Amino acid sequence: MKKNKRKKGASRIWKIILKIVLFLFCFTIVQVLALKFINPPFTPNVAWEWAESIIKKQPEKRPKYAFKKIELISPHLRKAVIAAEDQRFLSHNGFDFNEIKNALKTLIKRKKLRGASTISMQTARSVFLLSSKSVFRKIAEIYYTVLIEFFWDKRRILEMYLNTVDWGTGVTGAEAAAQKYFSTSAKNLTPAQAALMTSILPNPHLWSVKHPTPFLNLRQVQIMKDMHQMPLP
Repeated sequence: MKKNKRKKGASRIWKIILKIVLFLFCFTIVQVLALKFINPPFTPNVAWEWAESIIKKQPEKRPKYAFKKIELISPHLRKAVIAAEDQRFLSHNGFDFNEIKNALKTLIKRKKLRGASTISMQTARSVFLLSSKSVFRKIAEIYYTVLIEFFWDKRRILEMYLNTVDWGTGVTGAEAAAQKYFSTSAKNLTPAQAALMTSILPNPHLWSVKHPTPFLNLRQVQIMKDMHQMPLP
């Protein structure tokens, strides 16, 4: 009798887990499909920062965010982010295994961890997830990367990336960044401005567009050289 009760109990638990997994799977599919056609009014991080500013009564810290169609974002900026962040963006399926291998070699040889995230992975992270460094978030990021690569084309992925990437404290997306750093629209960014803006992306909370270091100036020059070779989706 006890064994039968245990089996029934275990069976119920597995059924509940299966239902939860199926629900989450269906929910995420619908979520990704919807955002193929609908521009997100905010990102999880923007919503979080907005809520914090209201709770703490600090309206000056409310994040700046404005979604712009890719046609209204300078082609110089589009090329700059591909040149700086993911030069094989158009040829891989969401994961750049060459970069992953290089990151592992660097970790083994120099005991230093370097990023290997693609534009697709960064898009999955910024559109669907809150910032954190947990294992769960990394797994979720990989899962969402697979989904967006399957359901979206590269143009949509790049459009989402440009509009949702963290470009500094309280600044999300290309339009907000262009307005803050150069007092212009993302559509009107020059090659030099686009390259400088992109140069801070590996660490937008440490590096400054308005006060670039010699290292950032060198990055800007290299990005401008690479931009000419970058195709657009």
